[in-house]
Amino acid sequence: MIPKVYKEVIDLGDGREISIETGKLAKQAHGSVVVQMGKAMLLCTVVSSYKESTMDFFPLTVDYREKFAAAGRYPGGFFKREARPSDGEVLTMRIVDRVLRPLFPSDYKTETQVMIQLMSHDEEVMPDALAGLAASAAIQLSDIPFECPISEARVGRINGEFILNPSRSQLLESDIDMIIGASADSVMMVEGEMKEISEEEMGEAIKFAHEAIKIQCAAQVKLAEAFGKKPVREYAPAKSDEAILAKVREAAYQKVYDIAKGGHGKKERSEAFSAVKEEVMALFTEEELEENEGLIKTYYSKVEKEAVRELTLAEGIRLDGRKTTDIRPIWCEIDYLPSVHGSSIFTRGETQALATVTLGTSRESNMIDMPTHQGEENFYLHYNFPPFCTGEAYPIRGTSRREIGHGNLAQRALKGMIPDECPYTVRIVSEVLESNGSSSMATVCAGTMALMDAGIQMKKPVSGIAMGLISDGDRYAVLSDILGDEDHLGDMDFKVTGTADGITACQMDIKVKGMAYEILVKALKQARDGRLHILEKLVETIAEPNADVKPHAPKIVTKIIPNAFIGALIGPGGKVIQELQKATKTTIVINEDPVTEEGIVEILGTDQDGIDAVLAKIESLMFKPEVGGTYEVKVIKMLDFGAVVEYLDAPGNEVLLHVSELAWERTENVSDVVNMGDVFEVKYFGLDPRTRKEKVSRKALLPKPEGFKERPPRESNDRGRDSRGRNDRDRKPRRD
Repeated sequence: MIPKVYKEVIDLGDGREISIETGKLAKQAHGSVVVQMGKAMLLCTVVSSYKESTMDFFPLTVDYREKFAAAGRYPGGFFKREARPSDGEVLTMRIVDRVLRPLFPSDYKTETQVMIQLMSHDEEVMPDALAGLAASAAIQLSDIPFECPISEARVGRINGEFILNPSRSQLLESDIDMIIGASADSVMMVEGEMKEISEEEMGEAIKFAHEAIKIQCAAQVKLAEAFGKKPVREYAPAKSDEAILAKVREAAYQKVYDIAKGGHGKKERSEAFSAVKEEVMALFTEEELEENEGLIKTYYSKVEKEAVRELTLAEGIRLDGRKTTDIRPIWCEIDYLPSVHGSSIFTRGETQALATVTLGTSRESNMIDMPTHQGEENFYLHYNFPPFCTGEAYPIRGTSRREIGHGNLAQRALKGMIPDECPYTVRIVSEVLESNGSSSMATVCAGTMALMDAGIQMKKPVSGIAMGLISDGDRYAVLSDILGDEDHLGDMDFKVTGTADGITACQMDIKVKGMAYEILVKALKQARDGRLHILEKLVETIAEPNADVKPHAPKIVTKIIPNAFIGALIGPGGKVIQELQKATKTTIVINEDPVTEEGIVEILGTDQDGIDAVLAKIESLMFKPEVGGTYEVKVIKMLDFGAVVEYLDAPGNEVLLHVSELAWERTENVSDVVNMGDVFEVKYFGLDPRTRKEKVSRKALLPKPEGFKERPPRESNDRGRDSRGRNDRDRKPRRD
């Protein structure tokens, strides 16, 4: 039976459109849609178990995968099969998860999976901008409880004009690359990178995206109505007891408020809160605890959050005693690790990051091999968050999604400040050693100083700050440099990075519905003040990049050569380049540019003499004497019919000086005129038409003896042989 297909089309207003279709594929899923833009097609399915989970959190999984077949390509590796997700896929999962998760009911604890697959790729469409729309549309068709439809959109800007969902090629010209997630009423998530834009410009970009998202949300509602949206399923709501809540609030609220007001450190404050919690638990009998222990703990957390938020809203005081605009004490250090190419420590309050920089050739670039994007990154950053940084011990199961996301944010913050002419591949690794609030922003600050310590000539230093917001609808407080606890209890967590002249990257999660853009811009401006304060601390530690790399760090020199000389530099079977690397203790990497038809030679080494020797060899290989030119040569080999000489200006460049060109007089033995090691001048005549070999002459620079008669040349064929079939080597010179 032919399935009935339901479809809704969204006109983007510039000849492009997005379609949402259901009813054809994956009908056993609780909700499924195909979202298409151009030739790009994403299949999204959602399934939520009808069995209630025993977990005390919402077990939501958002999975995004790009199928290689979508781009007509094979997966790399031995098995030729898609395996673990790439960093790019993980980043897409995160931006979708962050918008969806808050819209499920807080007491919904059922295993839920949202799976998004790129089934067909279009070079002019970036599919990550469609993933949020696909996920929300699938949920709208299901019976899963969900507050309202959402969508996501990418914003670019070229020549001052905003562009919705730009292509990858357009982003190369754009000074903004942001993805915004929102419902029809509220912006909920912002992530992206910018080229030093202002806070007002960022606000305008968010507004532009939100207008498009409103249309996409309306399209989902129309599709669900046409399809026949299922009634929302019933599930066991969270247990509640107002009497228990009142008892917990009466016992804990004021004590928590007083502890929060005391300005204690993290450990002391945590111990004090735990003591209050134990006192609250002690108020209940064993029977009450057996029946309601989880509920009592939940209510205690709720009361603790209320008390801390009220302290900030009413008195402008924060958990550690700071005012809303205060930044925690900062200390920095560079050149801490003696053997690395660049290092720094950035410590702000109880958050500390140790950053290292490693310099290499293009061979060390980070390879990107996704169905939708292939390329290389010559600047990349890795972020590690070990358990000990928060005083915990738990299993380490590879790089987490959070580590990938935070590392990507820091990388985007810094990469625009790496000069285009930087010859190195640069890798930063941030080791988070302590964490109590925004280790990703500490990574940005440590990364800036480590780059400058390594001698990378950054255009401008970059700093970052994490901000928070607490609001009850009528009152609000914007918090600079938030603690870990403030991140948890606040209504907005946003991280902003930039130079003294503008924003370079941001990541926001907004929990306040219908937050005014004016509050957002005010928060961004307060973040700017904090960024500039932190930037001053960085500049106090290292004002400018070191003039050169460290003595033990590799130096790199780039040399452009015509493609025709690449083979000579490599040699048969790589013999020349391998011997050259061994002799000079350097690393030589050759890349061919098919556009310019030139070879880019990278020479990496710690010894300048070795680098100079490689450059001299390259110059030698590229040496081309001019016809009629005079050159100084040295005899390096003696033969019966001449001498092999080497150009002094190009060691390794050899040419045969024929015995007949040694002198005007008849020469019986080559050694009668020249010997090994002799240095003299010769004249270059280019290719000899008879022998098709390069011809040089010593005698051409000598005065011709008086009365000397030159014999006429023999008649020869095209191959330089005379009428009797002899060539120059066969014939003996004779006297005239």
